Amino acid sequence: MQTTSLIAHRGASGWAPEHTETAIRLAASLGADAVEPDLVASRDGVLVVRHDNELSETTDIASHPELADRRRTQTIDGHELTGWFVEDLTWSELATLRARERLPQLRPLSARRDGAEGILRFTDLLAIADDTGLDVVAELKHATHHAAIGFPLDEMLADAVAGTGWTAPGRLVVESFEETVLHEVRARGVEARLVYLMDEDGTAADLVGREDASVTYRAQRTDAGLAALAQRVDAISVAKGALFERAGGVLRTSDLVERARAAGLGTITWTLRPENAFLEPEHRLGADQAAWGDWQREWLLIAELGLEGVFVDHPDLWHRVTT
Repeated sequence: MQTTSLIAHRGASGWAPEHTETAIRLAASLGADAVEPDLVASRDGVLVVRHDNELSETTDIASHPELADRRRTQTIDGHELTGWFVEDLTWSELATLRARERLPQLRPLSARRDGAEGILRFTDLLAIADDTGLDVVAELKHATHHAAIGFPLDEMLADAVAGTGWTAPGRLVVESFEETVLHEVRARGVEARLVYLMDEDGTAADLVGREDASVTYRAQRTDAGLAALAQRVDAISVAKGALFERAGGVLRTSDLVERARAAGLGTITWTLRPENAFLEPEHRLGADQAAWGDWQREWLLIAELGLEGVFVDHPDLWHRVTT
């Protein structure tokens, strides 16, 4: 079986609130090879480690009356959102917030740590990764949106790693659902493996409104699409569902990994989680969405594909099916 890189999705986020120092250090202790942070920009140009630029799901910002007037509605990548946004706060204001579990109904044990820790800057995470020996797979979130409001994430990331050990080959991966920003990162001389994130459906935000807006993620996973991508990026990272197909009502793995490999691309998948809510229907046990289903069976099917990497919320569970 090919060695697959174990990427802790926002840390060991199945056991502790995502993107916290505890989650990252726990991931290292549970055998992860790398940690995946999501990066967004503050009002004063700081790269902040958060799942999204809207803060109410993952912090206690709603309980800060001094920030109540920052709540607003805006459209990001075609979706209208109401809440508090990272780009409206300075780092000193963001530093007053406390992290919360994003999925408390599914992960009540993790939710017990709500409020125990603050949030991190990208530079904070790099220091923790240095200390624990983890590689970093950094996702640039909403790159087109950030560029439009004056925060080019490619430039900010390049500045953050300039003059550090993270410029050494092999330590840093940069990924995005938008290919444009990946090329901008490379143009700035950042030594990083470039990974193009692909949802099951839809079109990348940087393609919407352009002549090539009809180029969907599905179209990019055809043989022709993969061959074209292989000229521009190092690997693709696909939603877990893209690795499965049903023939005659029977679930089986698709040939995507094999076709991507033939085109010269590595393949990563996201996100492996044991709860019924995230498993294929054939692997769910009972109706309780928070209960763990037959995750071992599903993950073993994925392990047998020989992927370049897997995103997991519980790093220790991956080792159970691969050792």
